[in-house]
Amino acid sequence: MALSNSQYDAIMREYGRQQIENQHALEERRREVYEKVPVIRELEAEIAGRSVACAKQLLEGDTGALLRLREELADLKEQKALLMKAAGFPEDCLELHYKCPDCRDTGLISGRKCHCFLQAQMKLLYAQSNLDKVLERENFKTLSFDYYDDREALPQIGITNAEYMRRVVKSCRDFTENFDKKHENLLFTGSTGVGKTFLTNCIAKALMDSYHSVIYLSASDLFEVFSKTKFDYDHAEDMKDMYRYVLDCDLLIIDDLGTELNNSFTSSQLFYCINERMSVGRSTIISTNLTLARLRDSYTDRVTSRIMSGYNIIPLYGGDIRLLKK
Repeated sequence: MALSNSQYDAIMREYGRQQIENQHALEERRREVYEKVPVIRELEAEIAGRSVACAKQLLEGDTGALLRLREELADLKEQKALLMKAAGFPEDCLELHYKCPDCRDTGLISGRKCHCFLQAQMKLLYAQSNLDKVLERENFKTLSFDYYDDREALPQIGITNAEYMRRVVKSCRDFTENFDKKHENLLFTGSTGVGKTFLTNCIAKALMDSYHSVIYLSASDLFEVFSKTKFDYDHAEDMKDMYRYVLDCDLLIIDDLGTELNNSFTSSQLFYCINERMSVGRSTIISTNLTLARLRDSYTDRVTSRIMSGYNIIPLYGGDIRLLKK
């Protein structure tokens, strides 16, 4: 999931475009302010002039110049602020505005990729993958209850599968609508083809459309990231970025848990991943064909206990919908 050079350059060009747009927006605001309150231009020129004069005085050894400058600038800036307010302009009108204040639209913070860069990275990778096309087909708008039986009540739940799925879909919509408030986790269980992946795709699409960072990995791919982060020194930096994103993204979706080669390493890494994300309030969705009993048998007690206590468990029923569609 690492970026190629061309992909990295594409993201950095977007940051460059955003910086130019920020500068143009500032110039437009400045032009408007100068037209409405011409004296603002004079005050800014005086502030700049006194700053230059102070620099010269400091070079000449005048140690008191900086203190005098601070006092003079405080007075000039106060005059400017009062005039701006009286004219109806916000206090920061003549400052650069950033789409991402954290990195100031550079993509980097102290040499590391900003969270906005990682989000742009995932959006680019999604756009260039098959998943992007899948989400166009599998989302809440295209979801249909026609493939779920609406005649006989299921003995496990006492209602028809269609009615049950209407309730499940409502809870999934609630999950996306309250995503930033509740920070919930979901576990979808059920046999192959009952709609687990479709529902996670619906949620992923809705959250990505609202500019949340989402990463979707099969269990095998997830543990490959963990393994390469720990053991593959040829791609260490790329994998560290990916590992960081797995832990930090707004929503992590782990699909088909239980299909990977399970051992003590995968169990320990799974516990670390879900525990770390829960501790910082990051939501995770897991789908699995395993029953809760088999989940308990396949993973350590602490993994199962963490999932059972921290996830809303949603079992799905019925036959393989993909066969019905054919």
